[in-house]
Amino acid sequence: MGTEKRERQKANREARLAAEAAAEARKRRIRFIRNAVILTIVIIAVGFALAGCSSDSSDGTVAAGDGEASTSAAYGTGDCPPEGGSAKPVVTFTVAPKKCIDLAKTYTAAVTTTEGSFSLRFDTKRTPLTTNNFVVLARYGYFDGTDLFRTEAGSGIIQGGSPHTQDNSDPGPGYTIPDEGLPFSSADYAAGTIAMARTSAPNSASGQFFLLANEGGAYLGDKAQLGPDAGSYAVFGTVTEGIDVLEKIAALDTGAGAPSKQVTIQKVAISES
Repeated sequence: MGTEKRERQKANREARLAAEAAAEARKRRIRFIRNAVILTIVIIAVGFALAGCSSDSSDGTVAAGDGEASTSAAYGTGDCPPEGGSAKPVVTFTVAPKKCIDLAKTYTAAVTTTEGSFSLRFDTKRTPLTTNNFVVLARYGYFDGTDLFRTEAGSGIIQGGSPHTQDNSDPGPGYTIPDEGLPFSSADYAAGTIAMARTSAPNSASGQFFLLANEGGAYLGDKAQLGPDAGSYAVFGTVTEGIDVLEKIAALDTGAGAPSKQVTIQKVAISES
């Protein structure tokens, strides 16, 4: 009898242990299923959030594609000038201008200098903000009466846009604009190009610009020659008439990067169509 009792006790212990093991296994399965469900819900929620972030922007930024600029930069808040131009030149501002141009229109400029006249057409697709800046300044008379103070016969660079100092030390209009449409290639810096001048710091362009009278400016887009600064000068238009005037001005180079005589912009007249 004693032996039978011990056998029953042993069997009962084994049954109890088996039941406890089964119960623990069920708990683990339940925890696993619960965690898997929670993880699935989190993944779905994150997916919806990312989908919302990648939707089209409606804040006025320009998306990349079809040659348009990739920029998240906003326009400023400064007032727009009269379309016919300011009665008196304005050369100092507190903030960058707001969007004053109609991107559905074409903008051109007739530039009259003491060495002749030339015409420009601006690129409102790749560089709308830069074009807006130049058009606004021109309509305020910012460039009228300023010198083209830098001339390089070899590179074809003709620089201007400094009403305060008539040289590259000019503080500008009182604000800077972001780099736009980067990077530009050597082909973009062709004869007749107009681009923004700036310091070596990003987003430091303001009022100064340069024109290219010949193909020598192609190095501006060549990393082998210019390093990380290559292609960083925003090209925002091209000369449509009067390239010979640019060639004439560039030929005044004394060899020291300045013209042999004063060359003045008498008027920049903006037209839209």
